Amino acid sequence: MNRVLPSIVGFGLVLHGFAVVAQEKQDATRTAVPEMSGGLFAETFLGLLLVLGLIFALGWLMKRFGRLPTTGKGLINILGGVSLGPRERAVLIQVEGVKLLVGVAPGRVSMLHVVEDSGDKGITPDDAFAQTLDSELDGEAR
Repeated sequence: MNRVLPSIVGFGLVLHGFAVVAQEKQDATRTAVPEMSGGLFAETFLGLLLVLGLIFALGWLMKRFGRLPTTGKGLINILGGVSLGPRERAVLIQVEGVKLLVGVAPGRVSMLHVVEDSGDKGITPDDAFAQTLDSELDGEAR
């Protein structure tokens, strides 16, 4: 989304530049207000279609790439999220120091997992898995 927004702004500036040049050209060549001709009607209609197309394109981009990331300043912070399908997301949130993984779908939010914060940052996930496996195997051997 960070790359799309400057492109959209740049496109708008280019269109504005074309409109200014066209307006100056019309002001230089026109002395009286012309009647509504077929060409003027077609130009107005095409301009309207261009604006409507731009609105729908921006709506599609917002739906496709989601909202801008927000930083919570209250009790709930959104730490991250991932799209699981066209309308489903998994979101990691933090509520008063507790991290929760929730599933979000249209009309439904469900808790998937409570993420426990291990104080030891030196253990990689592979080491943690190996330690858990070893402790489970030692427990079964007794």
